[in-house]
Amino acid sequence: MRCDMVGAPITQDVHTIPRNVPEGPVNLVGLTRDGLKAALAAAGTPEKQLKMRTGQVWQWVYQWGVRDFDAMTNLSKAYRALLAEHFVIALPELVTRQVSEDGTRKYLVRIAGGHEVEVVYIPEEDRGTLCVSSQVGCTLTCSFCHTGTQKLVRNLTPSEIVGQIMLARDDLEEWPTPGAPKDETRLLSNIVLMGMGEPLYNFEAVRDAMKIAMDPEGISLSRRRITLSTSGVVPEIARCAEEIGCQLAVSFHATTDEVRDVLVPINKRWNIETLLDALKAYPRLSNSERITFEYVMLDGVNDSDADAHRLVKLIEGIPAKINLIPFNEWPGAPYKRSSNNRIRRFADIIYKAGYASPIRTPRGEDIMAACGQLKSATERARKSRAQIAADAGLG
Repeated sequence: MRCDMVGAPITQDVHTIPRNVPEGPVNLVGLTRDGLKAALAAAGTPEKQLKMRTGQVWQWVYQWGVRDFDAMTNLSKAYRALLAEHFVIALPELVTRQVSEDGTRKYLVRIAGGHEVEVVYIPEEDRGTLCVSSQVGCTLTCSFCHTGTQKLVRNLTPSEIVGQIMLARDDLEEWPTPGAPKDETRLLSNIVLMGMGEPLYNFEAVRDAMKIAMDPEGISLSRRRITLSTSGVVPEIARCAEEIGCQLAVSFHATTDEVRDVLVPINKRWNIETLLDALKAYPRLSNSERITFEYVMLDGVNDSDADAHRLVKLIEGIPAKINLIPFNEWPGAPYKRSSNNRIRRFADIIYKAGYASPIRTPRGEDIMAACGQLKSATERARKSRAQIAADAGLG
């Protein structure tokens, strides 16, 4: 699959495997409040009790992290038996857990159909961020991204997206104890939809999962602590503002269409000008403070002084910060990381223009958990450096 300038597909030409809904008890994880209410009604919950029962079950699942209906002690034994007959509370399977020297944790998670995705938890002094996947593989073919060399298999369901958050809270032992004093300290305080996949190509599932994560009677994360990263699916950007309202990050990575067409091939469908027009309206529609522009630093490709000056000019008028990301190399990668001096020079130009320009500290590189490195172990392509360079249009 080539990402060169002429005739390259914008997204991978693959058949997405539909997910068959399993027979048997319904999994409560991933149901919206309305979905949970409808499911409880279908199982025989009396109409007069529906609102109360929905709230009780919701809290047990998402506030306390309880998986056993018998532990839901404010429900009658008869009602607990009814729940156990019709429902399960099931998460994806945790296959492996790796811990980096810097404390980053990477989880390999198996979902229905035997497919696997990767999830990363990054602890910092003032926050703990979970990097969540939205697809198995990725529909895009960004040439600098290891995940992009793995073809899209299917979208994740709301259950599988929320399940990643719940698995991480399990591992961090962060579920509160019913009746215990409330502890506002959160080990998992932020979510970034920056794992495997393009979230806006799986909009409904991502929206429903994030509504669950933001619900104040459950996981209870503020929308300002959730960031969705897109490569630029323009038609869904306004919808994201209106229906999710979270923070937005954009995988920008270039200052000319010629370069961005290679690095982020979706640019051929919605070019830089079209993308920026959509982004200008986002802070107003979502009540967000500013948009984050993600910019991977590639030696000799997009890291010149001229690029920095063009970037500042392009984002003029948009409340923004620019995250500079030193390229995280992976086996066979067709690019090299910009030098530290070059990255600092680039950051200085942006900073002097009045924009925050933090340089992201690579995390979890020793366990292939850094940005652009995620790729499930069982699907890892064994490509030579020459093959990958050819695919990227660099051969």
